[in-house]
Amino acid sequence: MSETHSHDDWPYPHPKQPDIEDGPITDLMIMTEAVTELMIDKAYFTADDMRRTLEVIDAKTPAEGARMVARAWLDEDFKARMLEDVNAAAEEMSIDSGVIPIRAIENTKDVHNVIVCTLCSCYPKHLIGLPPDWYKSRAYRSRVIREPRAVLKEFGTEIPDGVEVRVHDSTAELRYMILPMRPKGTGDMDEDTLAGLVTRDCMIGVTIIDRD
Repeated sequence: MSETHSHDDWPYPHPKQPDIEDGPITDLMIMTEAVTELMIDKAYFTADDMRRTLEVIDAKTPAEGARMVARAWLDEDFKARMLEDVNAAAEEMSIDSGVIPIRAIENTKDVHNVIVCTLCSCYPKHLIGLPPDWYKSRAYRSRVIREPRAVLKEFGTEIPDGVEVRVHDSTAELRYMILPMRPKGTGDMDEDTLAGLVTRDCMIGVTIIDRD
């Protein structure tokens, strides 16, 4: 990865993602603005409605997804339902997961999973917050498909040779989240404490939870 930099809250290198304003205005941007203006003119919603919706999305954090992971670690029946239908499982916990279907992929001792969106930045925002800049970068989107182990290593995550690495490509019609393995030594922890161990990046699959 030729161009890297660090943020204060992330100790590992990752692809640089330039500001959107650095590039030219694309046809899709123009189309999005035109459709938005048309919908407002036709009174399907107001500009204030749109602002409030964006504020809600922007305020999302990984906390809701972490709660679901912790519940799945403690309740095998809930885990089965979550692996079957994340959106329905979220509704059980009074969590708004949005309208786009989300699939949970479970990490095991034999398989490590990681998610990407090779076309843009499709991502389960309602459950794990806004995607980080590196997730949207072209370097991550192209390289994690071709050389996932190398990319994971740059995040400080080394997957043993005997463990299969699978990459799941999110789309506009289907988003993914990772159900990480429960770390050892947490048998006496309650749901809230377990949720506190779950991070955004382990639900993307670029890190694992290691309490050693």
